[in-house]
Amino acid sequence: MSTVIWHDLECGSYSADLELWQSLAAEYGSPVLDVGAGTGRVSLHLAAAGHEVIALDSDPALLSALSARAAGLALRTVLADARDFALEVLVPLCIVPMQTIQLLGGTDGRLAFLRCARAALRPGGMLVIAIAEDLEEFDAQAAGYGPLPDICEHDGVVYSSLPTAVRIDGEGFLLERRRETVDAAGTRTAQEDRIRLDRVASRQLEREGHQAGLRTAGHRVVPETRDYVGSEVVMLRA
Repeated sequence: MSTVIWHDLECGSYSADLELWQSLAAEYGSPVLDVGAGTGRVSLHLAAAGHEVIALDSDPALLSALSARAAGLALRTVLADARDFALEVLVPLCIVPMQTIQLLGGTDGRLAFLRCARAALRPGGMLVIAIAEDLEEFDAQAAGYGPLPDICEHDGVVYSSLPTAVRIDGEGFLLERRRETVDAAGTRTAQEDRIRLDRVASRQLEREGHQAGLRTAGHRVVPETRDYVGSEVVMLRA
């Protein structure tokens, strides 16, 4: 359950990209393949709007929560690694929100995913990928200030997730958070959480898409918000 709570707390409130995914689903049709679906931030939004959705993720706990939330909606889940999956149907649209492709372990991981996505797309289908091309380094402790924590309460336990740093890490970025809990008895836990994003530019991603048999089909932008960086959105056509 804690995996689900942390995922919801740290990712679930982001909404700046939802209009883009909904407009693309309306343009290209169903089913929509949502890669890195997690607990359903995008998948549930699209399904509630009447689109058929295939939600793919490698974490069974997150998909279990998503399935429970999707009762009555045209949504099914697929438990698989994004670098190694195959669908039983072809889709007109595959979306990869929130820098998910930058979690795949560099060029080889991205190429493996791109080939799987190409095989899953109908002829003329569209693959749409959100990336953060560059992140500004930040260290809250050194700066003496930082963002406010994300906080929620579940079953009497308060969960707090505080972004503490963004660091350059070789060919990528290291995102650091401090996760803390306090239960009803006042018992406190604390741990550091780190996520590494690969560095990738839109032109590089387009070249890798060409290697996988996809064609460049334009760009979109998701603007930054007070709490989240903006995204460059790369569009590749089968």
